[in-house]
Amino acid sequence: MEKLITIENAHFSYPAIEEGAKPTEVLKGISLEFEHGELVAVLGHNGSGKSTLAKLMNAILLPTEGAVTVCGMDTKDESKLMEIRQHVGMVFQNPDNQIVATIVEEDVAFGLENLGVPPDEMRVRVDQALHAVGMYEYRNHEPHQLSGGQKQRVAIAGIIAMRPDCIVLDEPTAMLDPQGRKEVMRTVKMLNRDYGITIILITHEMDEAAQCDRVIVVDSGSVVMDNVPKKVFSQVTKMRELGLDVPQAAELCHLLREAGYDLSPEILDADECIDALAAIFEQKGIM
Repeated sequence: MEKLITIENAHFSYPAIEEGAKPTEVLKGISLEFEHGELVAVLGHNGSGKSTLAKLMNAILLPTEGAVTVCGMDTKDESKLMEIRQHVGMVFQNPDNQIVATIVEEDVAFGLENLGVPPDEMRVRVDQALHAVGMYEYRNHEPHQLSGGQKQRVAIAGIIAMRPDCIVLDEPTAMLDPQGRKEVMRTVKMLNRDYGITIILITHEMDEAAQCDRVIVVDSGSVVMDNVPKKVFSQVTKMRELGLDVPQAAELCHLLREAGYDLSPEILDADECIDALAAIFEQKGIM
């Protein structure tokens, strides 16, 4: 099967602000491939280039060197721009910046109207998208009455209605409270699992990344790690050197290993940690 997104030796530089200054190179020869149906997290500290990378994936930005293709289409081909963005949708950090209508269902329909989708089909797509994110009962509400998590789910519904193969989410939970983060992550995982939509999640939240199938770590414009979560987060020292955290359970187990306890370096969540500690306690006759 053809790769969904292929990034080949992509460089990106922002133009110099002052005359005579050099452009600011943000991406430095990144090569990545994304398959249909993947759930991928992209990590990196502020300024690492991860958000710039995200914007290359649906041609918001174009590489200054190298190439990005979506379903075989080069993002530099202006005649393919609309088609590319139907394959790869984008959700940003602040849901208030993405909501353009005064009624939820009208906001979800906005992109479809721009595509000229017939009204009968538009009605079906809007309803399906709102059902998919659990927001159908709010279809006639005003967006400003919703919580942050609900607004972000409406923004995601607007992308789903366009029926993309992939959704790139650029730190979609950064401005949300814990409940809102849970709502959005539950929706993201469901879309990947039940609808087969490829999800590329740009995030600072390590516990969110640990729920993905694959984790890519970007540092200073280059990919420095690309593996399953257990392999990435087992490298606690390296993650710290990159200015990144690891999930709390992984951090605790790392500290306990340093204290001499025989624990797997690939423990990621609280349940795994509890089971491993219980086994050690039983061996030592503590329980």
